[in-house]
This record gives sequence, C-alpha cells and structure tokens, in this order.
Amino acid sequence: MKLSDLGDRICILGPSNSGKSTLADATARKRGLEVIHLDQLYHPPDTDWEARPKDDFVALHDAAISRERWVMDGNYSVCMPQRFRRATGLIVLDVATLASLLRYFRRTLFEKERRGALEGGRDSVKWDMIRHIAITTPKNRRRYRAMFEQTNLPKVQLSSLRAIKRCFREWDLAR
Repeated sequence: MKLSDLGDRICILGPSNSGKSTLADATARKRGLEVIHLDQLYHPPDTDWEARPKDDFVALHDAAISRERWVMDGNYSVCMPQRFRRATGLIVLDVATLASLLRYFRRTLFEKERRGALEGGRDSVKWDMIRHIAITTPKNRRRYRAMFEQTNLPKVQLSSLRAIKRCFREWDLAR
C-alpha cells in the first residue's frame, strides 16, 4: 500500500515505545500533514508525565481531530471511537514487548531530544511504565489486532522493528 492511500487523517496505534511518534513525524513531513502527539495532549507541558483531567483531554483531542489534515500517534482508547470516525487511514505497530522495553530504557536513559516528548518535561525510568509495557501492552496488542481486523479504513500493520524500517524505505520517509 502507498502512503497516500491512507488519506489525510492517519491514526498510528501501537505499544508504548514502538516508534509511533517517529513514524508520525516522518509521515507528516512527507505528506504535509499536521502531526499530533496524543501524549502531548494528555500530559501538560512542564510536568513529569502527569495526566490532565479526562474532560480537558477529550476536549483537546476532539478539537485536534476536527482539523482537516493530520497524522495522530497514540492510543488513549477513551477517544478512539470519535478518532476512527474522522480517520481516513490506520497504521498499527505491533512490535514485541521486549523491543518496547529496550526502547523505553534507551529513550529514558540516553536520549536528550525525542519526538513526541513533553515540552519542559523530563523522561525518567518509572516502575509504572515498565509494568505498563510488560503487562498491559500484551493485552492491548490483542485488542488493537481485533480493531485492525474490523475496521474498513485503509490500513497497514507493521509487526516488527524490521517491518517499520522497511516501511520507512518503501515510503521514502526520513527520520
């Protein structure tokens, strides 16, 4: 499938630390779309990943999806129904749990700048995040697979880091 087949409102779902934000940024640059990182809507800037009140987040999310051209990375199932109604395409990343954990440690310990980071926020190793990746993510993976199967949107599933890299090459995306 060509990148253009996914339309002008693309959702990218997948496990934490699977590369959603990097793919969203690259896709946005290639297609001239606005990039929307849901983590930045859910967590206020200048915090240590604290959550906004649910109603505030939903309002920010709904305002973002009302725009005409975007690529949005992140899961946040509370808003998925309205996001999927507006979306024109879907990309699901399905990388292994171990890969997500390794990427999480690399990101928090070694990367100073990263795509999708909170403005003024700081990344640090958190037990809650490790537990989320190791325990919650495998359950979510099954749910995302089912969503992928059921949606009628143009869609692409990338089931490994190698598949994501191949996609970058095929779509001529720059990191």
